[in-house]
Amino acid sequence: MSTLRIKSLQNTVIQAGGEAYNGLAPVNLELTTGECVCLSGASGCGKTLLLRAIADLDLSQGQVFLHERAREDYSGPDWRKRVAYLAAESAWWDERIRAHFPGRRIRYMEELGMDLTLLSRPFKSLSQGERQRLALLRTLNRQPEVLLLDEPTASLDPDSTQRVENIIQRFRSERGVTVLWVSHDPKQIKRVSDRHYQIKDGEIKLASSTKPKAKTKKKSVSTKRRARKFTVEKEVSV
Repeated sequence: MSTLRIKSLQNTVIQAGGEAYNGLAPVNLELTTGECVCLSGASGCGKTLLLRAIADLDLSQGQVFLHERAREDYSGPDWRKRVAYLAAESAWWDERIRAHFPGRRIRYMEELGMDLTLLSRPFKSLSQGERQRLALLRTLNRQPEVLLLDEPTASLDPDSTQRVENIIQRFRSERGVTVLWVSHDPKQIKRVSDRHYQIKDGEIKLASSTKPKAKTKKKSVSTKRRARKFTVEKEVSV
């Protein structure tokens, strides 16, 4: 059974004059537990629009299901906690970085190559790469079931990129998190994806399946078993 099922989904774009149009042809896509599907395409082809439509951040037509439960059955905040969208440039509503991490424990800082000093620095003093990793950290600490990643490593050096890829792989294999990942890097797509789709002329088409199907079947491990295995992440108390 699919974790995320997208049925005839189209984003609705409202122009300045009030006229509405659909930016993409209807999208039908199913993602299974722990699977990573990559999206690529020319800038402006609709990749971000599709992710935002799935996350229910923009007007759209069609249906989206999580574990066969319709999106309309969830409240907006609950849906976006379970189906988490990470923008290429995330919004920060408070100059204090620590304010974006409720609670005392913050997971995965060390795995992403960061330390506690970042939390006390002013937001404006952070590099684009630091902001991008902190945005991912903020998303991961919400424990989503689906990750919608819009170029999450675009501003990162090779070492930080590898760290991000590694932790996303851990979430997939040990927690069963499903990932829809926008990337322009063919080598990265080959490294991380089970399937690769391209968006061209408003349509989404399968470009390649980079992992053997047999491997996907191994991801049918129960949620309880995965939860027992995912015990080695480090936490920091602040």
